[in-house]
Amino acid sequence: MASTVIVELGRNNKKYASVVEDIVKIEKKLFPKHESLATVFDEELKKKNCGLLYSHVNGEVSGYVMYQWPSSLYASITKLAVKDNFRRQGHGEALLKAAIQKCRTRHIQRVQLHVDPSRTAALALYQKLGFKIDRLIEGYYSMTRDAYVMCVEFTD
Repeated sequence: MASTVIVELGRNNKKYASVVEDIVKIEKKLFPKHESLATVFDEELKKKNCGLLYSHVNGEVSGYVMYQWPSSLYASITKLAVKDNFRRQGHGEALLKAAIQKCRTRHIQRVQLHVDPSRTAALALYQKLGFKIDRLIEGYYSMTRDAYVMCVEFTD
């Protein structure tokens, strides 16, 4: 595997526009239209208490994770995506660990996320990193697609 580099995307990043463009392409390809942030990605990044990390291999964006911390008590992973050709190589795990670490530096006590129960690879990754199923929300994604709310809590 080529070396993965994880970068925090800030507005002062010289590559901001091209990285957002690459992420929007990934977003359009991987998520159904009603779940995609493709049309509002830039606006999402402007929100207070929102962060985005992306990974790249040899200059190509391989994945990204978006997170928000609405309060000092908890944060939410709102998006985690890895391009098809970079899956099962540790990119998702590296991105998620980096996002959790960013949240930990803000002394967040709980990180949560939503996941479709049928996404077994995602479930396995989240459980590997200590996330536990908190509850099921029926019809979260659509009338026929539920979501688990998963969380990891920190006591220190």
